[in-house]
Amino acid sequence: MAPLSSCLLAAVRPASPSSSALLRHRHRHALPLSTTRRPLPLTLPPHRLRLSAATSSSPPPEDPDDDYEEIVTLYAPLMKLAHSIIFEESLAFNKSGVGLLMAVCLWVIRSIGAPSTDVAVQELSQTTAEVSEIVFFLLGAMTIVEIVDAHQGFKLVTDNISTRNPRTLLWVIGFVTFFLSSVLDNLTSTIVMVSLLRKLVPPSEYRKLLGAVVVISANAGGAWTPIGDVTTTMLWIHGQITTLKIMQGLFLPSVVSLAVPLALMSLTSEANGSSQKSSSLLSSEQMAPRGQLVFCVGLGALLFVPVFKALTGLPPFMGMMLGLAILWILTDAIHYGDSGRQRLKVPQALSRIDTQGVLFFLGILLSVGSLESAGILRQLANYLDANIPNSDLIASAIGVASAIIDNVPLVAATMGMYDLTSFPQDSDFWQLVAFCAGTGGSMLIIGSAAGVAFMGMEKVDFFWYFRKVSGFALAGYAAGIITYLAAQNLPLSLPTSLAEIPFISGS
Repeated sequence: MAPLSSCLLAAVRPASPSSSALLRHRHRHALPLSTTRRPLPLTLPPHRLRLSAATSSSPPPEDPDDDYEEIVTLYAPLMKLAHSIIFEESLAFNKSGVGLLMAVCLWVIRSIGAPSTDVAVQELSQTTAEVSEIVFFLLGAMTIVEIVDAHQGFKLVTDNISTRNPRTLLWVIGFVTFFLSSVLDNLTSTIVMVSLLRKLVPPSEYRKLLGAVVVISANAGGAWTPIGDVTTTMLWIHGQITTLKIMQGLFLPSVVSLAVPLALMSLTSEANGSSQKSSSLLSSEQMAPRGQLVFCVGLGALLFVPVFKALTGLPPFMGMMLGLAILWILTDAIHYGDSGRQRLKVPQALSRIDTQGVLFFLGILLSVGSLESAGILRQLANYLDANIPNSDLIASAIGVASAIIDNVPLVAATMGMYDLTSFPQDSDFWQLVAFCAGTGGSMLIIGSAAGVAFMGMEKVDFFWYFRKVSGFALAGYAAGIITYLAAQNLPLSLPTSLAEIPFISGS
């Protein structure tokens, strides 16, 4: 907390000549003040740096110590709110409400500390425009997945899992979840696969182990595609990564981060027991009318988003809205006149999606935007650069921290701390951040949305996961990082024909 406190003070203290010089040195290629800000969300724009430098030349307040104490007094309660988000599972407060409260308070403080209210309003408007792209994207994706799930469309995948050999089932569940999570979000993939496990395997230690495999697989699978994990989606929408490079760079490390835990788990006593008997519930569920069609259209809508972005140049959320609109009209037509199928339509699906999760993302991203506007994230980036000069270590540390802290604010803060001037698009740093933030949460059951969902559905406690799974997940995390760093030093590349695919090369 000491470095963060010093950053907070530095953000409101009139900048010294040395600190101003440091900022000018790090951004010596910054555009003039009149230049329009590029749509790179949650990065520190050049006009804010110049604004900060201009402020440094003004005389300090008559009694600056009073101002510092006032700011520290204002920020201290917000640190408590941040702690309540980190330890939500142990407290009674929902992190969505805390996130929204923190966002409003931080922007109020920013309006007080800004050169004028108009400047703060302009910054808030820009941040809101950027954050809304992620919010609309998530709303569309979650609704499409909910519609497919309501039609039992995922039975097309789960019905093809026929093996009952414990060790084979371990690997099958792992890789089915891995690829399912690459096109869905890891939370939805976990819910689908854990629900399947309940029908395949009776309650036992082995089923818990399979559930842990689902968590690791979902997090690993979501890391290597731009639509597989919300943090990867954030980096993709805001220009830090592109489709081809993230798939090319992270597919192999993601596979390794899954294969290593699976290999180790295969040696455990739980995975070497007797064959499992499936439940009759698996065959009792029937797919809704036109379920296969809805599954194909929904999956196609998700996969079409990068194509839409490459063809039109419009933000990805527009492609997601297009897919949702088509699926909406299709389901209305399929179930027209049947009042008993209202739950299969989009209006009912909208009532079942995780709205509080979307509001949490909104609160966190707005909070991070206020810290970026105040220059606090840049001060924190300077501190990390001075004390941890290796960017690979910084990215790896972000992954370890994501096992305890929600990875959304971690990645959002990282995007605010380092802009594309510091690390260009598709640089090793951004790819490693995407991998570490996505897979690092597997080391603890509370480290990811997938883990929390598994904990709630199977009533698995924190210490069981820590004793039985955390070591395997850590081994996979370390092996994935080593694989990525090794691959960057080898002449590995995708076939030319793959690079020529329009939606991949242009995204």
